[in-house]
Amino acid sequence: MNRVLSILIRVLIRGYQRFLNPVLHALGGPLSGCRYQPTCSHYFLQAVEIHGPWKGSWLGLSRIFRCHPWGGHGYDPVPPRRGSAREDPETPCRHP
Repeated sequence: MNRVLSILIRVLIRGYQRFLNPVLHALGGPLSGCRYQPTCSHYFLQAVEIHGPWKGSWLGLSRIFRCHPWGGHGYDPVPPRRGSAREDPETPCRHP
């Protein structure tokens, strides 16, 4: 079930990227893109890939709701899975 849901989410986001996003950019002009890096749709795809369809969708939707004129901007990566080896090298070690 989770695999099917992940594939469905991926197809919907790829459809948005391929068909709807160019139309929105044409209507909104060159400054109508996402305020974050990676873009919201790429963030959503990465979140589903890393965290699965449920938590990944929650993270993706949370990011989309943060992307507004009064919201933040800049580099905002998908958080790593809890306990994964992909931890930030800049973070000091908390283990004794």
